[in-house]
Amino acid sequence: MNKSILMGLALIPPLLLGGLALAQSSNVTSLRGAEVDEPVILDNIPRTVEGRMQRNYRQQPPLIPHSVEQYQIDTRTNQCLSCHDWTKAGERNAPTLSMTHYLDRDGVELDHIAGTRYFCNQCHVPQADAPPLVENVFEPSSSN
Repeated sequence: MNKSILMGLALIPPLLLGGLALAQSSNVTSLRGAEVDEPVILDNIPRTVEGRMQRNYRQQPPLIPHSVEQYQIDTRTNQCLSCHDWTKAGERNAPTLSMTHYLDRDGVELDHIAGTRYFCNQCHVPQADAPPLVENVFEPSSSN
Protein backbone atom coordinates (compact mmCIF):
# COMPACT_ATOMS: atom_id res chain seq x y z
CA MET A 1 0.00 0.00 0.00
CA ASN A 2 1.04 3.56 -0.53
CA LYS A 3 3.04 4.93 2.41
CA SER A 4 1.00 8.19 2.58
CA ILE A 5 -2.27 6.21 2.78
CA LEU A 6 -0.90 4.13 5.66
CA MET A 7 0.19 7.29 7.47
CA GLY A 8 -3.30 8.77 6.98
CA LEU A 9 -4.93 5.63 8.33
CA ALA A 10 -2.63 5.68 11.34
CA LEU A 11 -3.87 9.17 12.25
CA ILE A 12 -7.55 8.22 12.36
CA PRO A 13 -7.64 6.54 15.83
CA PRO A 14 -5.82 9.36 17.65
CA LEU A 15 -8.05 11.96 15.99
CA LEU A 16 -11.20 10.05 16.93
CA LEU A 17 -10.05 9.63 20.52
CA GLY A 18 -9.08 13.30 20.72
CA GLY A 19 -12.49 14.36 19.38
CA LEU A 20 -14.24 12.08 21.85
CA ALA A 21 -12.21 13.50 24.74
CA LEU A 22 -13.01 17.04 23.63
CA ALA A 23 -16.73 16.26 23.36
CA GLN A 24 -16.73 14.70 26.84
CA SER A 25 -15.00 17.70 28.39
CA SER A 26 -17.20 20.38 26.77
CA ASN A 27 -19.74 22.05 28.99
CA VAL A 28 -23.09 21.41 27.30
CA THR A 29 -26.23 22.62 29.04
CA SER A 30 -29.73 21.49 28.22
CA LEU A 31 -32.64 23.76 27.41
CA ARG A 32 -34.54 22.34 30.40
CA GLY A 33 -31.75 23.29 32.78
CA ALA A 34 -31.38 19.74 34.14
CA GLU A 35 -29.51 16.57 33.35
CA VAL A 36 -31.14 14.14 30.92
CA ASP A 37 -32.00 11.58 33.59
CA GLU A 38 -33.03 14.14 36.21
CA PRO A 39 -36.80 14.43 36.73
CA VAL A 40 -38.12 17.96 36.32
CA ILE A 41 -41.36 18.96 38.02
CA LEU A 42 -43.34 21.42 35.95
CA ASP A 43 -45.42 24.05 37.71
CA ASN A 44 -47.52 24.97 34.73
CA ILE A 45 -48.02 22.43 31.96
CA PRO A 46 -49.18 24.12 28.75
CA ARG A 47 -52.56 22.77 27.73
CA THR A 48 -54.05 22.35 24.29
CA VAL A 49 -55.79 25.48 23.06
CA GLU A 50 -59.26 24.76 21.68
CA GLY A 51 -60.33 26.55 18.50
CA ARG A 52 -58.09 27.22 15.53
CA MET A 53 -54.94 29.29 15.87
CA GLN A 54 -53.54 31.34 13.01
CA ARG A 55 -50.64 29.82 11.07
CA ASN A 56 -47.25 31.51 11.46
CA TYR A 57 -46.07 31.16 7.87
CA ARG A 58 -47.33 30.15 4.44
CA GLN A 59 -47.30 26.36 3.90
CA GLN A 60 -47.21 25.67 7.65
CA PRO A 61 -49.08 22.43 8.36
CA PRO A 62 -52.25 23.30 10.30
CA LEU A 63 -52.07 22.85 14.05
CA ILE A 64 -54.48 20.37 15.64
CA PRO A 65 -57.14 22.34 17.58
CA HIS A 66 -58.11 19.47 19.89
CA SER A 67 -56.47 16.92 22.16
CA VAL A 68 -54.97 13.83 20.52
CA GLU A 69 -53.83 12.25 23.77
CA GLN A 70 -55.75 8.99 23.25
CA TYR A 71 -55.45 8.84 19.45
CA GLN A 72 -53.97 5.71 17.96
CA ILE A 73 -51.81 6.14 14.87
CA ASP A 74 -49.87 3.08 13.79
CA THR A 75 -49.46 0.95 10.66
CA ARG A 76 -52.96 -0.53 11.02
CA THR A 77 -54.99 2.31 12.57
CA ASN A 78 -55.17 6.07 12.11
CA GLN A 79 -57.92 7.62 14.22
CA CYS A 80 -57.49 11.01 12.52
CA LEU A 81 -58.98 9.52 9.37
CA SER A 82 -62.22 8.62 11.18
CA CYS A 83 -63.14 12.33 10.97
CA HIS A 84 -60.80 13.97 8.45
CA ASP A 85 -60.79 11.51 5.52
CA TRP A 86 -62.70 12.94 2.54
CA THR A 87 -65.37 10.21 2.87
CA LYS A 88 -66.29 11.20 6.46
CA ALA A 89 -65.36 14.87 6.93
CA GLY A 90 -68.71 16.24 5.76
CA GLU A 91 -70.82 14.19 8.16
CA ARG A 92 -68.39 14.85 11.05
CA ASN A 93 -68.17 18.60 10.32
CA ALA A 94 -64.36 18.33 10.22
CA PRO A 95 -61.92 19.86 7.75
CA THR A 96 -60.94 17.47 4.97
CA LEU A 97 -57.37 16.58 4.26
CA SER A 98 -55.61 18.54 1.54
CA MET A 99 -55.67 16.86 -1.87
CA THR A 100 -51.89 16.59 -1.59
CA HIS A 101 -52.49 13.86 1.01
CA TYR A 102 -54.07 11.73 -1.75
CA LEU A 103 -51.13 11.91 -4.17
CA ASP A 104 -48.45 9.27 -4.32
CA ARG A 105 -44.74 10.03 -4.84
CA ASP A 106 -45.23 10.24 -8.59
CA GLY A 107 -48.16 12.66 -8.32
CA VAL A 108 -50.77 10.03 -9.17
CA GLU A 109 -54.12 10.74 -7.50
CA LEU A 110 -55.33 8.01 -5.13
CA ASP A 111 -58.78 7.36 -3.62
CA HIS A 112 -57.16 6.74 -0.20
CA ILE A 113 -54.54 8.63 1.79
CA ALA A 114 -51.01 8.18 0.47
CA GLY A 115 -48.64 6.13 2.58
CA THR A 116 -46.24 9.08 2.69
CA ARG A 117 -48.93 11.17 4.44
CA TYR A 118 -50.44 8.48 6.69
CA PHE A 119 -48.71 9.41 9.96
CA CYS A 120 -50.36 12.80 10.63
CA ASN A 121 -48.27 13.67 13.69
CA GLN A 122 -45.11 13.82 11.58
CA CYS A 123 -46.23 17.29 10.47
CA HIS A 124 -49.28 18.23 12.55
CA VAL A 125 -49.03 18.88 16.28
CA PRO A 126 -51.61 19.91 18.88
CA GLN A 127 -51.63 23.64 19.39
CA ALA A 128 -50.72 24.88 22.85
CA ASP A 129 -50.05 28.23 24.40
CA ALA A 130 -46.54 27.27 25.48
CA PRO A 131 -43.64 29.63 26.11
CA PRO A 132 -40.85 29.34 23.53
CA LEU A 133 -37.79 27.31 24.51
CA VAL A 134 -35.48 29.74 22.77
CA GLU A 135 -35.87 33.35 21.65
CA ASN A 136 -37.56 33.62 18.26
CA VAL A 137 -37.25 36.71 16.08
CA PHE A 138 -38.97 35.18 13.05
CA GLU A 139 -40.95 37.61 10.88
CA PRO A 140 -43.05 36.47 7.93
CA SER A 141 -41.86 37.74 4.57
CA SER A 142 -45.16 39.57 3.96
CA SER A 143 -44.43 41.98 6.84
CA ASN A 144 -41.53 43.64 4.96
